[in-house]
Amino acid sequence: MKAIVVTDQAAGTAGMKLVDRPEPRAAINDVVVEVHASGFVVTELAWPSTWTDRLDRGRTPSIPGHELAGVVRALGYGTTGLSVGQRVFGLTDWYRDGALAEYAAVESRNLAPLPGDVDFAVGASLPISGLTAWQGLFEHGHLQAGQSVLAHGAAGAVGSMVTQLARLAGAHVIGTGRAADRQKAFDFGAHEFVVLEHDVLEDVGAVDLVFDVIGGIIGKRSAGLIRAGGTLVSVVGPSEVRPEEGLAIDFVVESNRAQLSEIVQRVRDGRLRTHIGTVSPLEDAIAAFNPTKRVSGKTIIRVRP
Repeated sequence: MKAIVVTDQAAGTAGMKLVDRPEPRAAINDVVVEVHASGFVVTELAWPSTWTDRLDRGRTPSIPGHELAGVVRALGYGTTGLSVGQRVFGLTDWYRDGALAEYAAVESRNLAPLPGDVDFAVGASLPISGLTAWQGLFEHGHLQAGQSVLAHGAAGAVGSMVTQLARLAGAHVIGTGRAADRQKAFDFGAHEFVVLEHDVLEDVGAVDLVFDVIGGIIGKRSAGLIRAGGTLVSVVGPSEVRPEEGLAIDFVVESNRAQLSEIVQRVRDGRLRTHIGTVSPLEDAIAAFNPTKRVSGKTIIRVRP
């Protein structure tokens, strides 16, 4: 099969290659997925899991990209809940080869059925963005109707999901981002918008939940906006400044079949829109990993036409 591999951490994207690799086999509780579309996070080359296994042993050359949508082609021993020929989408394990390849072996529990009326590119754009937003808002932030949410990067791949899901839950959503992102944030459902380059973030006042995808000085300043009993949720590491009367939680997204099914159902009925920025073929995946200009939204690799 054709696959993108990384071989040298110091080389970065210069160490990425499109090569021929053996097709994976399905281990116990695995399925082999014929990948039609996949997604990645540009920071993957800085993750320890890209280069080592859970025992800290080197595992290169490894295949990056951990979001996929495709068709089940083989079942491992003991695998239940999925069948050969079924359309699926989900996350591959961080410590295993990913989905920038024509085939991927995935634990069946990390996949959910992809309805036939949802395009593979859309399916591949949902797992990290959708699950991150869902888990941050509801599992860690315990968001309730009537509360207020400050959604940083509201026009981005994750932020747009945060904005939409929070609004669907009955929250008042204040988006942030660049001036050029204002209208897009409103299109995704933000009630208000703060331009981080010009506006005063503190003028927002106290909020129940801050969803931080930026960190740094913005994360520090956000901690002061949490009202008593509120939560600062971060996906960019622990906050250096903690809320005086609230919680600060940082988390790593986890695969969840039930949540994936909830998310894709909202896409099907029109309540939720994914934010795809560009779609590139597998041959251009290396360039997509290191774009020459800023891309708004999720980059998807179309592995098969």
